[in-house]
Amino acid sequence: MEFYNLLESIVKNNETHAKWLNTLSFMENAGARKISSCEHPTQVSQIQLKHAAEEHRHAYYLKKQIGKLNPDICKTYEKEELLASLATKQYLHSLDIKACKYLQMAFTLNKEELKYAAYLFVTYAIEVRADELYPVYQDILTKESSKIMVKSIILEEEGHLEEMINQLNEFSEDWQFHADEILKIEHALHDQWITSISQEVAQLN
Repeated sequence: MEFYNLLESIVKNNETHAKWLNTLSFMENAGARKISSCEHPTQVSQIQLKHAAEEHRHAYYLKKQIGKLNPDICKTYEKEELLASLATKQYLHSLDIKACKYLQMAFTLNKEELKYAAYLFVTYAIEVRADELYPVYQDILTKESSKIMVKSIILEEEGHLEEMINQLNEFSEDWQFHADEILKIEHALHDQWITSISQEVAQLN
């Protein structure tokens, strides 16, 4: 409920809401760049290209939505245009580093294999989170009769999660055990991120 209340207070203030959209856009963009950076020099699957393209499109879509609130703000990803900019920037980066450390211990992988494993497990964790976050956000937007919509993102993120599960099934028979460990790491980092955002929103509002 705490997260729901936080999002409600964010949506009620246009400037804070714009920063929230910009923060989500930043994270989608960071996710897309992460997927691209994990690509093998030659063995790149269609699904990996699709994910990177769709995450980039989400970043663009969220950025474009800001114009409905105020077309003159949040033009870049400078720290004053994001919510809890330090925690936001550290979230995905920390998840990647911690996941890589775990995967290196759990599996015997060379550099390219580790990159691919990190792509699978980190993207899975992010998709699980997106499947929780965006429907709650859309629920509040609908309740507040907001001009902002994220329904198209929800549908694509659901498809991503299904695709990640299919790829993980091919990667390892006991992927779920390892994925649950990565989810624990993500959960702790997400809690830190939300706490930082809550503190900043309390000051802004």
